[in-house]
Amino acid sequence: MTAIFSSATARPADADVGMATTTTRKVRQALLDRQEIALLDVREEAPFAQGHPLFAANLPAGRIELDAWARVPRRATPIVVYDDDDGEGLAEPAARTLRALGYTDVSLLTGGLQGWKDAGGELFIDVNVPSKAFGELVESERHTPSLAAEEVQALLDAKADVVVLDARRFDEYQTMNIPGGISVPGAELVLRAQALAPDPATRIIVNCAGRTRSIIGTQSLVNAGLPNPVAALRNGTIGWLLAGHTLEHGADRRFAPVAPEQRASAAARARAVADRAGVRRASAADLARFAVEVGRTTYRFDVRTPEEYETGHLPGFRSAPGGQLVQETDHAAPVRGARIVLADDDGARANMTASWLAQMGWDVWVLDGTGGDDAALETGQPAPLAPEPQAPLTWVAPRQLARWLQDEPEGHTAVLDFTASAQYVRRHIPGAWFVLRSQLETALRTVPPASRYVLTCGTSALARYAAEAVARLTGAPTAVLQGGTQAWIDEGLPLETGETRLASARIDRYRRPYEGTDAPREAMQGYLDWEFGLVEQLARDGTHGFTVV
Repeated sequence: MTAIFSSATARPADADVGMATTTTRKVRQALLDRQEIALLDVREEAPFAQGHPLFAANLPAGRIELDAWARVPRRATPIVVYDDDDGEGLAEPAARTLRALGYTDVSLLTGGLQGWKDAGGELFIDVNVPSKAFGELVESERHTPSLAAEEVQALLDAKADVVVLDARRFDEYQTMNIPGGISVPGAELVLRAQALAPDPATRIIVNCAGRTRSIIGTQSLVNAGLPNPVAALRNGTIGWLLAGHTLEHGADRRFAPVAPEQRASAAARARAVADRAGVRRASAADLARFAVEVGRTTYRFDVRTPEEYETGHLPGFRSAPGGQLVQETDHAAPVRGARIVLADDDGARANMTASWLAQMGWDVWVLDGTGGDDAALETGQPAPLAPEPQAPLTWVAPRQLARWLQDEPEGHTAVLDFTASAQYVRRHIPGAWFVLRSQLETALRTVPPASRYVLTCGTSALARYAAEAVARLTGAPTAVLQGGTQAWIDEGLPLETGETRLASARIDRYRRPYEGTDAPREAMQGYLDWEFGLVEQLARDGTHGFTVV
């Protein structure tokens, strides 16, 4: 595929060379023409969620080295970078980092987010918006059947022949679920539903936290021709709480094994839906051809459960359970216009997932068969695709750090923790400061000056990229904790909890209005009202390219 921003192509990663810019009009035209483009918002997730273009993908500036190669695999991909131009100046340094990583077609969005707005571009709030807007479009066009919380509660109270299937990730289900519900993440529904409701008279209720995954899950069963009556729990657990009902917490009910005849039936149903949606078929030869194709991005996803993936998967395929892949396309595949190849071992999950991605405008293929010799399967998780920091690093072992903190005067060694804020709050090294790498210079003005700095995060994978900047900004010796905070935990060393020392605001993650067990009613209702308006917003934006079969 030809690069669309020739002025940004093949520029050296030299700080003295000005950055090319790309207008909102050119970005929109690329989206309409289905050319490859990665529109990257390099702010943290919380400000990103306050407003962004429909197909913008959030890649925070502080995580670019860690995430870019996996999320934008082709180095010649046309990349357009922006921030909100509020004085933080994230976009241009981020663009230079991308060029240093080998990306050859990088430009800045003219005027940043404000330029997009000034040019008449639509702004969307929240996260995973393409998927959520698509779900609303599906319901509006297919009139996906649903039942209100009061109706479902009445069925459960009457001990009716009904089964409630929760289409979210298992960890989300465990946080809160409809009483008696069973965890069946979205891509598993067509494969598992017959085993969970073998009597065609059994009513199946599909739920999620809000609307999207329950709509897509319910419509999946309808599209696949399951004989049971099927309905979405209208507005999910949010609607359940707003109706005054109680939720269950900590449940561990999971889907049942599938008999061979049920597996074959599910595969046939899913294949028919995928064919109707225009999904293409890939062979091992196609995979080999795609691998050497320099002008096109190909994402390869294994849509089975994470446990199955780790047991054995095809080389080059990343784990992306199908239900979450449909829910989080902007995160998994930031390059709009790219090719996507899906694999499973049953023919049901990949085809159902592909049927939805095709309707969302993706060029999606399903790998038929194993794609090669089973002996070539890999196990576990693949090694991270990330470069080594260019500057040499000084490492310190957890017990040495513990001795410094115990034996030296207070404040002599400052520990900077670059992990996610939620993880920091859950547990961190006593005295450690939470720091966002993208806000490093500001954060260091909050941390009292120290004679030595030690950097950490979960494994120190991200912290190591901050070491050079910390040493330069402070002028003090700087080390990285070997193995990160996890190694500290493994050594049985003490931990601290809570928001004890925040050198950066907790803007790295957007708190969803439905999240947790204490969400305010007005926030939940506001979230639903926003979802109801997405179809009209899609029409105003005009770039989505969605079709509903």
